[in-house]
Amino acid sequence: MKKITFFIFSLLFLSSCSSENKTSLELPEKKPLNVVYIMADDHAYQAISAYGSKISELAPTPNIDRIADGGALMDAVYCTNSICGPSRASILTGNLSHVNGFYKNVDGGDFDGSQLTFPKIFQQNGYETAVIGKWHLGTTPTGFDYSKVLVNWGGQGTYFHPQFCINGKDTVTEKTRHSTKAIEDDCVNWLSSRDTSKPFMLMYQFKAPHRDWRPDSIYHELFSDFDFPEPETFNDNYFGRLAASENMMEIENHLNRRDMKLIAPSGLSRRDSMRWLAYGDKGQFWSPNDTLNGEALKKWKYQKYIKDYLRCVKGVDRAVGRLLDYLEENGLAENTLIVYTSDQGFYLGEHGWFDKRWMYEESFKMPFLIKCPGIIDSNTVSNELIMNIDFGPTLLDFAGLDVPSTMQGKSFKSSFKNENYMGRDAVYYHYYEYPLWHKVQPHYGIKTSKYKLMHFYYSMDEWELYDLEKDPNEMNNIYKDASEELITKLKTQLKSLQIEYKDDFSIEEMKVMTDTVIQRAYNEPNKLKNKKS
Repeated sequence: MKKITFFIFSLLFLSSCSSENKTSLELPEKKPLNVVYIMADDHAYQAISAYGSKISELAPTPNIDRIADGGALMDAVYCTNSICGPSRASILTGNLSHVNGFYKNVDGGDFDGSQLTFPKIFQQNGYETAVIGKWHLGTTPTGFDYSKVLVNWGGQGTYFHPQFCINGKDTVTEKTRHSTKAIEDDCVNWLSSRDTSKPFMLMYQFKAPHRDWRPDSIYHELFSDFDFPEPETFNDNYFGRLAASENMMEIENHLNRRDMKLIAPSGLSRRDSMRWLAYGDKGQFWSPNDTLNGEALKKWKYQKYIKDYLRCVKGVDRAVGRLLDYLEENGLAENTLIVYTSDQGFYLGEHGWFDKRWMYEESFKMPFLIKCPGIIDSNTVSNELIMNIDFGPTLLDFAGLDVPSTMQGKSFKSSFKNENYMGRDAVYYHYYEYPLWHKVQPHYGIKTSKYKLMHFYYSMDEWELYDLEKDPNEMNNIYKDASEELITKLKTQLKSLQIEYKDDFSIEEMKVMTDTVIQRAYNEPNKLKNKKS
């Protein structure tokens, strides 16, 4: 009897073990998703080869392209305010500039770090969080277990001898490495020394390729044996676009001597040397010699500009590749969401320009590549209309974390798997800063899949309308010729978005926002501030 009882007990025990093993095999423990958010500064989508421009064919970005190859290339992602600090603030908070309070780089104060941001939510949910590289928001980063951010040159940082502030306390000067290399090394070092018992959320942020485009010395000879083609709109005369005609960002007229890497004459004081290098900012004529002028001078400036810009991009692409290799070599790639983007778009000679700020496509449209194995299929291309306020909600959603109702942005995670996903039918834009630095008239507007409507309102009252299917380069303002029905429809849609986003202020109230002066403090040592003065 004892033998039979033991036999039955053994069978039950084995059956139980088998059942447990089967359940264990079928339902493996799911690891929390790691997140790496990579952001360059002023990286135009045209300068990423996955987007297929003529420029990028000659200056490919194979490592950044790896993200799109293993995930998705987003081809309709837009900035809500195309300037560095305000875009970063909107990405962090998921809210438009007038809501998060940081709407200008110049005289707009510093970022209110007490606000709820997506890094804080990751941190509150057990993630180890870090931000390394460019910050440009003045106040000490909050929501991060570790921060090492650029603080000199008004928070912009410099390419050489950059100063970093660590955890809001210690300031260190990098004496040997280019800023891109320093940020690259610091990110890999942080990943190597993090608490491996926790998931991580890393913001990996470069200064490059921001003005004044100083590449690492290892790239000085890159692209020296050929010239890049000029864009179709390189010689735009701005006909029918009053605001555009008043700009101060033309390659021909507003690149200065520093941009072109000229060296100030010896014997000048530091102040006079800085003035000599800045000559050209306000349209002053200069040439490197007595014979170079006219169209030839404009072409020379363009080649100097575009080659240095793309050399800076080359360094970023290398740094991205090293991070991707690290994740793969350490078994992290299959459980890590990776994003590559920029804080806004940028002009690479289109309309004869450099810089950003406008709602015209090249500065309005942001590069955005995202990889998340198991959720996003390889080589996906998406034309969903996305705004930068959507980034934080989307990252939280991928990680299975709740998105606060206070965030104006929406997650677009479902767009990758749900055939019934209902995305945006339009995106909204509002730019406030004037006249510094490039005399871009404050404006707001709406973009649908076919049309773009803009209103320039500060010292003019000008509307512009573009049919993007017939005129993708935005050369023909059809506002005066369009049907009343079309204009009424778009203005109604625009007003609806302004109400939804609580940006339905009067024009006079908007002008006050532009005129308001709030001094910025910057998290920068006094000795550095005094040195600049």
